[in-house]
Amino acid sequence: MKKTTRRKEMLLKGIAMLLILSLAAAACWQEIGTLLASGKVDSESAMVQSIMDKTVTPGVAILSATGGKTEFKTYGYADKEQGKEVTAESLFELGSTTKAFTALAVIMLQDQGALAYTDEVSQYLPEFAPTYKEEKAKITINQLLAHTSGIPSWSIRLIPEGSGQEQLAATIHRMSSLALDTQPGSAYQYATVNYDILAAIIERVTGGSYQDYVTEHILKPLGMNDSYFSTGQEQTPEKLAQGYRVFFGKSMAYDAPRYYGNIAAGYLVTSLNDLQHWVNAQLGSSELPDDLKKAIQQSHELNLRTAGQESGDLRYAFGWSQDLKTGVIRHSGSNPNYSSQVIIDPERKEGVFVLANLNSTAPTLIAQNIYDQMQGQPMKTFKYDDTYILMDGVASLLVVFTVIGIAFKLIRLAGGRSDFATEKGIRRQKLKACITLLIRTLLLLFVLGWPLLANYNYTMISVWMSYSVLLWMGLASLSCVLSMVLAGRDLRRV
Repeated sequence: MKKTTRRKEMLLKGIAMLLILSLAAAACWQEIGTLLASGKVDSESAMVQSIMDKTVTPGVAILSATGGKTEFKTYGYADKEQGKEVTAESLFELGSTTKAFTALAVIMLQDQGALAYTDEVSQYLPEFAPTYKEEKAKITINQLLAHTSGIPSWSIRLIPEGSGQEQLAATIHRMSSLALDTQPGSAYQYATVNYDILAAIIERVTGGSYQDYVTEHILKPLGMNDSYFSTGQEQTPEKLAQGYRVFFGKSMAYDAPRYYGNIAAGYLVTSLNDLQHWVNAQLGSSELPDDLKKAIQQSHELNLRTAGQESGDLRYAFGWSQDLKTGVIRHSGSNPNYSSQVIIDPERKEGVFVLANLNSTAPTLIAQNIYDQMQGQPMKTFKYDDTYILMDGVASLLVVFTVIGIAFKLIRLAGGRSDFATEKGIRRQKLKACITLLIRTLLLLFVLGWPLLANYNYTMISVWMSYSVLLWMGLASLSCVLSMVLAGRDLRRV
C-alpha cells in the first residue's frame, strides 16, 4: 500500500512538472530563442532590429545629425495593440536626459544674476536641512548640478506619487532631514533628486512654475513647440507613444504612475521633430537668442574643481556626462516605461538621440553603435547587461521552478504521508522537519525583506521592475508557507 501511494505521488509530480515546463516553454520559446541568438550588425537597420528584439523594445526613434544635416529613422510601434507605428512626430518621455534642460535654466538664471552657483541651497529653500554625520550640511547649487551633494542614489524612492504642483514641495520636505552619504563636494553619487531640488530653486527665484520657465525661455525659443512636461494632469495627446514594461520576456502596455516631484529630472515629453532643434543647438548649427546660445556653450564647459568625477576621464556637470579626452557629452534616461540616450560631439558637430517606449538599454546600445559608425568604428552586438531584462529572465525562471515546487507540495498535502514505523525513522523525520521549518522561515524573511536590504521598497519594485519579480516574490512566499505547513504536519505525526 505504501509503495503504491509513493508511485502515485511520483507520477503526479512528474505529470505536473512536464505540464508546467511545457506551458512555460510554449509561452516563452520565441523570446528565449531571440535572446540567445547572435545579434546582427551587418547594417544599421539589422543592428537596431536585433537590439530591439533582444530587449523586447516595441518602438525606437533615432535622430542622427552631422555637418548641419539631420536624419530621422523610426522602427517598430508606438502602440502595438493598435498597430500604430513610430514616426518623427511620436512623443516619448525623455527620462533623465531632461536634466540638461533643467541645468540650462539654472545657467540662464545665473547669467541674469538671479542666483550664483556657489549659493547654498538653504538660501532659497530654508526648509531644506540635510545632515552629514548628524550635523547640518551646506549644499551648493554647483554640487546639485554635479551630483556631488552627498544625497544618496536611493533617495529616489522618497519622491511621493502624485500629479499636483504641491508634489515638488512635498519632495523637498521628504529630503529636508535626509542623512547624506558623503560630505557635500567630496564625491560623485548620481541622485536624481538633485535636479528636483534645482527645480524648486528655479521656482523660488522666478516666482512661477518650473515648467513654465523652461517652456518660455528654452523650449519655445528653440522651436520645440510640441514638447511639454508630463504631470499626469494634462490631456494625453494622440501622438504620445504608449509606454511598456517587460513581463516573461514580452513587452506589456504600462501606464506608469506620475511623480510631479521628479518633473525636472525625467518628465520632458518630446519627439524627433522637436529634438532636432535641441541637438542642432548643442552643435551650434541653428540660430538662437544670444542668452540661450551663450548658456548652451557654458553647459559644455567643465570646471574641474566642481564637476563630479564619475570614473576615469568622465566628469558630470550641467546635466551632461563629459569625456575629458574627446569632449563628447552624453546622457541616458530611464523612466518606468520609457528610455533614451543622447551623444553629442560639439567639436565634430555630430550627434545622436535615441528614444524608446520601454525602459531598456536599447537606446544606449543603439546610440553608441551609430556614433561609433560615424567615427568609422565597427558596431557591436548586444551585450547581456540589461538589468531589467536580466531580472525579468531570472525572475521568470524562478517563477516556473517555484510553481513546480508548489505543485509538489500541494500533491503531498492532498496525498498525505504514511507514519514512520521505527524510532530511528521518527527521529530522522523530526530533525528534517525542524531544519525545514528553520530554513523556510529564513527564506521567507529574505524573500519579503530583500527590497529593504537593497535600499528599495515594494513601491519601487512595483513601479520599476518586471511584474515577474513581484509574481516570484508572492509565489516564493506561498511555497515557503506550504513547506512550513508540511513540516509542521510531519512534526505532529512524529
